[in-house]
Amino acid sequence: MRAKTVLPAVAMTAVSMVLTLAVVVMWLGTAVPWPVALVVGLGIDGGWLATLAYERRLAAQGDHNRAVTAVGWSFGVLAAGVLVAHALTAEHSAGAWLAVAWLPLAAKALWLVHAMWERTALSPVALDAIRGIQQEARDEAAVARARLRAEAATEETRLTAVTEAGARVARVQAKTAQTLSSAWSTLETARAGEETGRALTSVTARVTPGVTPRWELPVWGPSEPLAARSLESAPALTDEALDVIVDEIRTSETPALSYREMAARFRAAGHAASEMRLRAAWKRVA
Repeated sequence: MRAKTVLPAVAMTAVSMVLTLAVVVMWLGTAVPWPVALVVGLGIDGGWLATLAYERRLAAQGDHNRAVTAVGWSFGVLAAGVLVAHALTAEHSAGAWLAVAWLPLAAKALWLVHAMWERTALSPVALDAIRGIQQEARDEAAVARARLRAEAATEETRLTAVTEAGARVARVQAKTAQTLSSAWSTLETARAGEETGRALTSVTARVTPGVTPRWELPVWGPSEPLAARSLESAPALTDEALDVIVDEIRTSETPALSYREMAARFRAAGHAASEMRLRAAWKRVA
């Protein structure tokens, strides 16, 4: 992975240095001796390369020096300026020389990109750990989405079942109400009829001339609930209390009452006892 950034920077640096040296020798060679032009070209390239090497050393140590960086960019701007000046003064192919004048700056930019890559590069172990974390997160997200879809489908099925059950209950209630309404209408018609009303009235109570109760329709509607106390069973009487009550009822009249009359008055008074206990108490007191 490191070669993907360092190889382009090295290639661009080599091309830039060769091009700068050639331009300086050709351009200054006509004005000064060529050894002098060669020294000038090697000085520009050497300064550029020296500052680059020092920057790379600092980067390897995890350090950075702005002054060295500024000097390196200065040499790069100087090399680019030499190429631009040669392109502007060249008699032939000025456009071509001007088109390659950016190479020193491009090489410097590539080394900057490589330095940024080194500062952000991770080891294979760290990359594997990151990939594992990302894969785990994707798996958890997929499981969560599947769970949500399953829960949504289950809830939809439950709501559908509840809705259908409610619809069935509503239909049954409507049908029952219709049946009751029809029966009520039939009873009302029978009650309003002269002959049927008289017949139904005669069987509801004893026929007494002038006092004939009117047959009423049964109650259809909400009714009041029974009191809770009426549903509770009366406390059981002890044998002694039962004997006292039976004896009082039996001797309340002269001659003494029979068992049947005593039992009728016993129950009419609101007392409660089984037939077997009541008969046993009768035997004890009689």
